[in-house]
Amino acid sequence: MRKIFFLGTCSTCIRIMKDLDTALDGFDKIDIKLRALTLGEIDQMYDLAGSYEAIFSKRSMKYKALKDKSLQESDYRELIQQEYTFLKRPVFIVDGQIFIGNSPANILSLKAYLARD
Repeated sequence: MRKIFFLGTCSTCIRIMKDLDTALDGFDKIDIKLRALTLGEIDQMYDLAGSYEAIFSKRSMKYKALKDKSLQESDYRELIQQEYTFLKRPVFIVDGQIFIGNSPANILSLKAYLARD
């Protein structure tokens, strides 16, 4: 299974996807603003990442606006399901591996993994 969860209005997501270009052939591309994440998808990310916090974006403006930031795993899950901006993005799921976020190290790891094909 190969999926990308991204935000179509995010210039960073678009730049990364454009840079990867043909390596992304055959991926399901899911714009999380146009189609809400299902709990099954969120739980699958959790299973691969090891925690909901790992897929949660603390850079989100809505997170910064939260008064109580002492969140539990169940809170992260609920917030991601309620509001797409809480998902750290882009998220690439490739053959049972997960690559979360836009850090240069993460994108290099993704490129190296995709180059194995």
